[in-house]
Amino acid sequence: MKDQLDALINQLIEHNIQFADAVGEFEKRFIGKVMEKNNGNLSKSARDLCIHRNTLSRKIAALDPDHKPKRRRKARR
Repeated sequence: MKDQLDALINQLIEHNIQFADAVGEFEKRFIGKVMEKNNGNLSKSARDLCIHRNTLSRKIAALDPDHKPKRRRKARR
């Protein structure tokens, strides 16, 4: 895995990709894959990422401004 990461970093450098762009793209894809694995469940994904659910929600909003959080319906009494 380390060799693959080194190769990827070398490609990013060769193509003059800025650090902020590389980190942002990595974060977006990593979070996306974890969310996909957990069928969009924010709490499970946050637990897998070892971050607070609110932090994950803010990161998703910052990375994807078109994202609309799913709200649970309140149970009727």
